[in-house]
Amino acid sequence: MLWLLALIIFATFAYWKLKSSPKTEKILKQIVHGSCIGSIWKTVTGKKSFADMIQDAYYMEPNTRYSTFYQFFNPVLLVKDPDLIKQMLVKDSDHFMNHQHFIPPEGDPIFYKNLFSMENQEWRDMRSRLTPVFTSSKMKYMFSLITQNCDKFVKHFLRKEETVVTVEMREIMARFSNDVISNIVFGVEVDAVNNPNDEVYLNGKNLTNLTGLTRVLKFLGSFLVPKLYKILKISPFPEASIKFFSSLVQTNIDVRQKNNIVRPDMINILLDARKNAFQPEEAAPDTGFAVMRDSENFKLSKTKIDITDLEIAAQVITFFFAGFETVSGMLSFIAYELGANPEVQQRLIGEVDHTLEACGGQITYEAILSMKYMDMVVTEALRKWPVIILTDRMCTKPYTIEAKYPDEKSRHVKEGSSVWLPVFAIHRDPENYPEPDKFDPERFSDENKRTVKPYTYFPFGVGPRGCLASRLGLLEAKTLFFYILTNFEIVPVEKTQIPLKISKKRITMNAEGGFWFGLKRRTELSTPSA
Repeated sequence: MLWLLALIIFATFAYWKLKSSPKTEKILKQIVHGSCIGSIWKTVTGKKSFADMIQDAYYMEPNTRYSTFYQFFNPVLLVKDPDLIKQMLVKDSDHFMNHQHFIPPEGDPIFYKNLFSMENQEWRDMRSRLTPVFTSSKMKYMFSLITQNCDKFVKHFLRKEETVVTVEMREIMARFSNDVISNIVFGVEVDAVNNPNDEVYLNGKNLTNLTGLTRVLKFLGSFLVPKLYKILKISPFPEASIKFFSSLVQTNIDVRQKNNIVRPDMINILLDARKNAFQPEEAAPDTGFAVMRDSENFKLSKTKIDITDLEIAAQVITFFFAGFETVSGMLSFIAYELGANPEVQQRLIGEVDHTLEACGGQITYEAILSMKYMDMVVTEALRKWPVIILTDRMCTKPYTIEAKYPDEKSRHVKEGSSVWLPVFAIHRDPENYPEPDKFDPERFSDENKRTVKPYTYFPFGVGPRGCLASRLGLLEAKTLFFYILTNFEIVPVEKTQIPLKISKKRITMNAEGGFWFGLKRRTELSTPSA
């Protein structure tokens, strides 16, 4: 009943707004041409994927550095030119410091108070406090947790009698990601790989499930009509799962404080922030070409800042959401490309075998980081299938894009305007990457990666607000595929769909019909030691 009322209100508002808007002609033109506003409706109704919608907007005004489309009645600036991206989101990032606010605090205080949603100085303070989560010593600790879960993962399939075990990759990768991220951010050991009814996994799946007309409408509506969501206090996320994870975090905090338990994980880092108890540590080394490199030096604040239990829960739940959804997506697309390109997989198996032998059968953190072809494969998979389809910014103070070419005019960007960076479309632009649909890890060889145009590759975002946990995600992917390829080959099966088509039923990146492949046992090698 609430949704029916909301739709009636929105339809009335839309009619009035369209009738009175001075930009009606351009908006109607975009609808007729099936560009972004039309594609949004096609995405909602499952006729077009969100990634395709972004590509429609990207090519709507060809041969331009930027273009404007309408997010219903709100203009959005789509930035396409690499030099302009660098200028706006890196050099002049103080003008574009915040993300679009799509969840009102009245709708969901947990997601309103997370690092993604925080603004200005509040965001800077929290970002500086979370940076020590990914220092060298803590990454090595996380590596030990990752290897334990990788070992559990491969043993689960080695126990099966079949020579080829048929699996749906997105499902098993989600279970693996659940186990890793639960241990790292919650300090809770779970086993969704072996237990299909694991409570953390089921709530994580519910939290990140963006399928079905109702969930898609609720999620897109939070972007398109945020004021309506604020009035109705609507959150796009399921209340039951939010309560579950909030309770899990609060119980964890209470137990640690009562029993003086210390773990080098995210909750402990944030509890230390309340006491200003940080000690300087060595920064983690880069883990390859795709890693998000900070463009701003976030120095650890010497001033104690207030961090509530609610804010701790907000950060932890958000990192779980990212680790569950985006990492499982990344792993699934890597598995697809290895299964669809056996020559690439065989070369990578050769590097895996050589690395394992050089380590004396005991894989190390440093050895994983040294694998060049592994990095090339992961980097190219993220180029072709960036799980972050776009990233956004809000203009926080007036900005002018100066004219660069004779046919251009200066463009004034008003405070509060939305700016979108179409990651998927830029990664698939043949001007940036010839034969963009081809999976070619050689694009990122030592010789060729020097020719990649700066600011045409950013699977983890760009500028100060890029993904803080990119090193962790890359480490997780490389370690898991090291373990898988030590024991198995990924092979097509009867249900495999090649070429892959992007699902039209989800906002996030997924394969239409699923990622069905077989794990074919390799008999000559055993599981590596952690």
